Amino acid sequence: MKLRLALAAAAVLAGSVSAADLTVTRNGTQLAAMGGAANFTGAVVSTPLFDAKEPARASAGQVTFEPGARSAWHTHPLGQTLIVTAGQGWVQREGGNRQEINPGDVVWTPPGVKHWHGATATSGMSHIAIQESLNGKRVSWLEKVSDEQYGK
Repeated sequence: MKLRLALAAAAVLAGSVSAADLTVTRNGTQLAAMGGAANFTGAVVSTPLFDAKEPARASAGQVTFEPGARSAWHTHPLGQTLIVTAGQGWVQREGGNRQEINPGDVVWTPPGVKHWHGATATSGMSHIAIQESLNGKRVSWLEKVSDEQYGK
């Protein structure tokens, strides 16, 4: 423990670590926005958690879907990780079966895989979405999920 503290102190003195390198974004300070009708069906609220800071490429947001709400079909150039935090939802890749997702479930969607996610018809759902940008792009939005596709 003493060695780790000494190394940390030496790093601070050497200038490789400073208080300016640490950012704390306080809960409730990020502006939530309604999901746009072009990319979502139903009531969806998206709250950014963090944006990528060079050289990092990862960003994340918390997305909350009211019952029956869902994303449009979309892809991510470097994939996406969802961490379900509340409620019950569904996720589906194109050509695959719709899968139920619940709090604590982690969903990985590989790069370029067409998929959608959202709440079930009777329960809202919230998740944290983490994705990386490639050449400034983190998502490609496609057509909306039809009621027939959603109900399968």
